[in-house]
Amino acid sequence: MVFEGLADKLQGTLKKLKGKGKLTEKDVTEAMREVKMALLEADVNFKVVKDFVKKVKERAIGVEVLESLTPGQQVIKIVNEELTTLMGETQSKLTFASKPPTIIMLVGLQGAGKTTTSGKLAGLLKKQGKRPLLIAGDIYRPAAIKQLQVVGSQVDVPVFTMGDKHSPVDIVKAGVEHGKSHGNDTIIIDTAGRLHINEELMGELEDVKATTKPHEILLVVDSMTGQDAVNVAEEFNTKLGIDGVILTKLDGDTRGGAALSVRAVTNKPIKFAGLGEKLEDLEPFHPDRMASRILGMGDMLSLIEKAQASFDADKAKDLHNKIKTQQFTFEDFLDQLQQVKNMGPLSQILEMIPGGGGKQLKNLEVDEKELVHIQAIIQSMTKEERLNPSIINGSRRKRIAKGSGTSVQQVNRLIKQFDQTRKMMKQFTDMEKSMKKGGGGGKFKFPFFK
Repeated sequence: MVFEGLADKLQGTLKKLKGKGKLTEKDVTEAMREVKMALLEADVNFKVVKDFVKKVKERAIGVEVLESLTPGQQVIKIVNEELTTLMGETQSKLTFASKPPTIIMLVGLQGAGKTTTSGKLAGLLKKQGKRPLLIAGDIYRPAAIKQLQVVGSQVDVPVFTMGDKHSPVDIVKAGVEHGKSHGNDTIIIDTAGRLHINEELMGELEDVKATTKPHEILLVVDSMTGQDAVNVAEEFNTKLGIDGVILTKLDGDTRGGAALSVRAVTNKPIKFAGLGEKLEDLEPFHPDRMASRILGMGDMLSLIEKAQASFDADKAKDLHNKIKTQQFTFEDFLDQLQQVKNMGPLSQILEMIPGGGGKQLKNLEVDEKELVHIQAIIQSMTKEERLNPSIINGSRRKRIAKGSGTSVQQVNRLIKQFDQTRKMMKQFTDMEKSMKKGGGGGKFKFPFFK
């Protein structure tokens, strides 16, 4: 879970306020002390914490809050707004050149995840209709060029390289010319990093910047490094003048200090967040959505966007019709499970549902093999059994279990889950019909259906 420790503490503190019918200034002061400790333990910059708590407290002890009918909820609203402001208020998008190509230069320390992030960003831009080119500008780290070629092939994006015998400046200069002549409208430069900031590294990056005149210089920061990440960001910004930050490993055991401090200290926006190891696990950073997730309010907009990207529109329409006519089969059931799996880890999906990212998910282990078992069971059924599960008696269940390499108990459990799913979908259908009859104008729709 993103910011697990910080989220738990903030949610616990604010829950106490929410449960009180009336708030006093003393209640707010005590709560802000706990908020302050939670943020400091999350490795948030001390000055940032001090300013944040001061702003929240000033707003929270105002007359309109203390005399409100729901003072606890008002304070939570204030914390949410101030967290959003702290992380940048609104989403900051990439700046694209009016005349292509747009040149994006990725910089950062060694180990932050620059090369993988280069591939992730290229894949994301390709999905948006761009024609990206990756340039292998790191000639020092062993296998850096090969790694970029591998991730490039995985996202089907070309990689320009001249090996490791030329200078980075010569490589990126030739790479940009190659991109222009081959119609690439976006060029992403993967640069070298070091284990620490030094003059040689910065001098080289300044030369690359002077040669290519990038439209975006994005600093890739390992969010697990906490307060150190902020110091690195400050240094890079002073020397290079960065345009934004990409936070990596935000799904790891991170305390959250980097995400909550980088924007405030450097005044540069967080543009993307890496939330997993897969090449599709790079998302635009939305400060308001992240604040909601930290406070346990969910992130339904991101959930819907994930669903729309993962679910086939024609299949969704066909499924909607099947549900309405009670023709939902085991094959449809399997298809839906696979599409949900495409949305990403279940723990991340549940985190986006209001109230779904709490302690109940702490020990959640989603066994990916379960989907394989379900698929094997369904594929061991005859066509007649898939279309009409009611005919699956005891002997058929034994045959299906044997054919799928599973147990009769697993087959029974799947059939039970399927029956429960059909009943739930019938309830949705009945709800839709009753809303139409009751003058609701038929505004209720199944989620993600057009």
